[in-house]
Amino acid sequence: MSNRTIVVIDDSMVIRRTVKDMLPPGKFEVVEAKDGLQGMELLKTANPQIIMLDFFLPKMSGWDVYQEIQKSPELRSIPLLLMSGRKDEVTDKIPEPFEYFAFLEKPFDQKQLVQGIRDAMERSKKLAQVLQQSAPQQSAVATPSGDSAEVAKLNARIAHLEGEVDKLKKQMNQLVAFIKKKLN
Repeated sequence: MSNRTIVVIDDSMVIRRTVKDMLPPGKFEVVEAKDGLQGMELLKTANPQIIMLDFFLPKMSGWDVYQEIQKSPELRSIPLLLMSGRKDEVTDKIPEPFEYFAFLEKPFDQKQLVQGIRDAMERSKKLAQVLQQSAPQQSAVATPSGDSAEVAKLNARIAHLEGEVDKLKKQMNQLVAFIKKKLN
């Protein structure tokens, strides 16, 4: 029986098979998706312990899948290994340093794959610690007042502001990329 289920979402059959062949036999069950939509369905049904996500996918882009993962507390807690042969296009949307997921540049060898999985697992633990530390603070704020409607409003406002910050980050990355192009 396999210890860990890995969902590999990549439109290249070669990459999906390469991942399967490079992993130690008997330690992983690899479940494959060839596009973003199929990948999202598998994430909901396969109960993965690790997600490997190509950034450029048909039907639903890896960027869109990544955003859906970030919206779901259950999926967000799963170690994520983002893959691409075009790192600069990834960093245009998600600035480095990649704090809570690992990045694997294609093509890769077995050593890089195994290290990427380890990195993803370590970074996932870091995210879990951050989320765990923020949870007691949120409940401490809610408990004295007892006003759940006010807390709900504040949480909605926080979510809105986080969305605005994400948009600003994206715009800043686009601006930096534009300036870099003009300087070259």
